[in-house]
Amino acid sequence: MHELGIANSVLEAARAELGRHPGATPVTVALRVGELAALNPEALSFSFRAITAGTEWENVALEIQSTPRQHRCPACRITFRVIDSSFACPRCGAPQTQCVGGDELELAYLELEES
Repeated sequence: MHELGIANSVLEAARAELGRHPGATPVTVALRVGELAALNPEALSFSFRAITAGTEWENVALEIQSTPRQHRCPACRITFRVIDSSFACPRCGAPQTQCVGGDELELAYLELEES
């Protein structure tokens, strides 16, 4: 279950950011996770809860924002969401498009409460 390792990395990143704001209390950790990232949101949430249990991070909410797979057409330059594995450009019909989004795994934001 690689979600446990990812949850630990998320917690480390959030702790590092919190260190830049002395006296603040973490409220929410938000992640942006692409549909191609091969992560199970429930397993990631469970893992985050497991590693924060009994710590000062125990009551911090974990918000997981899903991002869709997106492709760009090299012919007409539009970016579009891929639905049902249809990779052809919806505007010009070009069959060859490039994946430009949907594999994200990033800390979107850390909501803090100032003391």
